[in-house]
Amino acid sequence: MIARLKGIIESIGDSNCVIDVNGVGYLVFCSSRTLAALDEGGAVSMLTEMQVREDSITLYGFGTVAEREWFRLLNTVQGVGAKVALGILSALSPDQLIAAISSSDKAALSRAPGVGPRLALRLATELREKAGAMPGGGAAALPPVVALRHHAADALSALENLGYRRAEAEAALTKGIEAHGADAPLDVLIRAGLKALAK
Repeated sequence: MIARLKGIIESIGDSNCVIDVNGVGYLVFCSSRTLAALDEGGAVSMLTEMQVREDSITLYGFGTVAEREWFRLLNTVQGVGAKVALGILSALSPDQLIAAISSSDKAALSRAPGVGPRLALRLATELREKAGAMPGGGAAALPPVVALRHHAADALSALENLGYRRAEAEAALTKGIEAHGADAPLDVLIRAGLKALAK
């Protein structure tokens, strides 16, 4: 299974992008939120989910851990496939999803393409108890696809190599980028990340 791709964004389409990894182009379907954070020709390290069918193998990409976890959970609901799940994640951030499901806000859920009143009710009913335990991550989460335009990719890799989990390394780097900017030198971002992790 392919869990992550690290390479160069070769092209960006309406619902997908092509990531060049050592000369091999991977077609990855993403939410509009993730696609909006990409730059053609820019470096990226993207979390992925691979779905294998009898007639196809499809890769789905995510800018955050929270987005990937929500994609997996949404796919457990009857009537929600990968396309609808990405549509939901395009319309609502993980934080907005938690709020909409917790409050049974069917109107908010119905903003996603492919989600009518009946499916919105099913989402709110089936996921209400699970939503509170799901990761959020609106503005506070680090979208690797954005940060990797600069030095954050290497900083994230360095923190992971030191034994920190990706989620906590991302959160620490977010604070470093907020304090020093995404254009900060690599060593500055690593030090800022370690300082945040030490607290």
